[in-house]
Amino acid sequence: MNDSTTHEPLTDEEFDRLSEFLDAIGPSAMNLESIDGYFAALICAPEMVMPSAYLPQIWGEDYAFESNELASDIISLLMRHWNTIASALQRTLEAQDVYLPVLLEAEDGIAYGNDWAQGFLRGMSARPESWRELLDSEEHGGSLVPIMLLAHENDPDPEMRPKPVQPEKRDELLQMMIGSLTRIYRYLEPRRQSGAHAMRDDAQMPLRRVGPKVSRNDPCPCGSGRKYKLCCAGATPTLH
Repeated sequence: MNDSTTHEPLTDEEFDRLSEFLDAIGPSAMNLESIDGYFAALICAPEMVMPSAYLPQIWGEDYAFESNELASDIISLLMRHWNTIASALQRTLEAQDVYLPVLLEAEDGIAYGNDWAQGFLRGMSARPESWRELLDSEEHGGSLVPIMLLAHENDPDPEMRPKPVQPEKRDELLQMMIGSLTRIYRYLEPRRQSGAHAMRDDAQMPLRRVGPKVSRNDPCPCGSGRKYKLCCAGATPTLH
């Protein structure tokens, strides 16, 4: 795949292909709406999460791809959708714009938004400590309220379940959720930049010895019981 296609939004046919793949896995896999919310949270997050950590959550830890070709195809589709979300959110820093999330319609034709909100909370849980400042903020923490309401709308725990959302209020709540995503992304931008700078600084730091220097006559740190000069300091490998 060339660089130009990595930033192109998925076509309807590609969304269908991705959806069929997820449906074939079964309940352990996220659906497209959940993935959209999941990615949005990971992109907003102050602390980066590596693809090797978050991608397996999409199809479930026990799933194994049938071939390298299938894995490459699915992951490239997911990364293109990630780039679509990231680019749209980046634009909100400079313009009065929003990202319009992927919301699936139920059989009754209504887009409820529950899966998106649950996906967002799942993305937050990847680095929960990095969200603490926003959660504790009296001024900005309210941005998470519509997401929380939708995520727990059908919670089996009655103490977690909010009051039922009236049909005429659902569109309003979804609009609040969409607006909240922009506010969350903007609020966390300085934290993301700070984290990115720290990562670059760490990458440029020279390697230094960690721990005390070992003398050649000291016991070998490997635990063999032999002197260091007769063990790991030797030119030839030593079996322990």
